[in-house]
Amino acid sequence: MFNAGVGGNNTVDLLRRIDKDCIGKKPDLTVLMIGTNDMNSVKYIPLEQYKRNLSRIIDSILHVHSKVLLMNVLPMYPPYLFTRHPKAFYGEEGPEGRLAEMNAAIRDIAQKKAVTFLDIHHVFEKIGDVGLDQSSYIRNEINSHMTDGIHPTPDGYRAIAVAVYECIKSNHLPHERVVCFGDSITKGDGTIDGKSYPAYLKRLLQN
Repeated sequence: MFNAGVGGNNTVDLLRRIDKDCIGKKPDLTVLMIGTNDMNSVKYIPLEQYKRNLSRIIDSILHVHSKVLLMNVLPMYPPYLFTRHPKAFYGEEGPEGRLAEMNAAIRDIAQKKAVTFLDIHHVFEKIGDVGLDQSSYIRNEINSHMTDGIHPTPDGYRAIAVAVYECIKSNHLPHERVVCFGDSITKGDGTIDGKSYPAYLKRLLQN
């Protein structure tokens, strides 16, 4: 198991380091989640460029005969987002509209590339209590003392790991060498033995 998450990364960053941090690990499975920074940071990437970048990332991974498990982007809490960026940053569609367009594109690319798709957004949206409650799977002032609105709590990371594990098992995906490739949501605490979703996934796969 390799935790190849780097905070602040977007698809451009993943393309720059894919040989070293993903392909070079010779995975039989790559778990890929990327897009939060493409849509919601100073590294904003327009949707059409994001789609091209994501397609290139997937093609590069498939070229070395690694299976791909592609996740979409988690729900966010918009009032906190507006403490990071002015509303105008999100254009007329707003953050929810931008996120919906991105997640639709991710699903479409997964279908076109014939890779396994995991709708982790749906999991968080339906049972993650995303908002201001203590139980929210996304960090807020009550559960983590920060106006975050983007990153998972420990419970959120565990939920991702369980969903990925079930997806691996139900789709009979190989998992001898797994690279979890993405941004800070993949990185978590940066470990494969602590409190990141790759760490929780490793424990599940070890039986």
